[in-house]
Amino acid sequence: MSAPAPAPPTYKIGNEKLIKILPNASDRLLGLLKKQGRAEHGALRIAVVGGGCSGLQYKMDLVDGPANRDIMVISSDVRVVIDPKSALFVSGSELDYSDDLQSGGFKVKNPNAVVTCSCGESFAA
Repeated sequence: MSAPAPAPPTYKIGNEKLIKILPNASDRLLGLLKKQGRAEHGALRIAVVGGGCSGLQYKMDLVDGPANRDIMVISSDVRVVIDPKSALFVSGSELDYSDDLQSGGFKVKNPNAVVTCSCGESFAA
């Protein structure tokens, strides 16, 4: 006998009050998900971890979908998954993307950050 299939993860659905994906970031993320063959179910995972020059930093990965206890937000056709602890830090944030040579890449505009550093990748709340 084969083992029963694992139960699908249980997760909550959030909205853009948690995180909003701006058009430039959406275009870039949808292209990356498609390139990885994850266009149908893939998602961007955003986590807040200790480190960086201001104490906290963002960690972003493309994943196959939500895990248990995640909060999933669909914004600009992109699925974003965030663990509950990280959600406390990113609530109200916007994710943008720039092609600028010196300061390009994904940037999080976070209204909760009381201290940010010039690299735009770490913060304190």
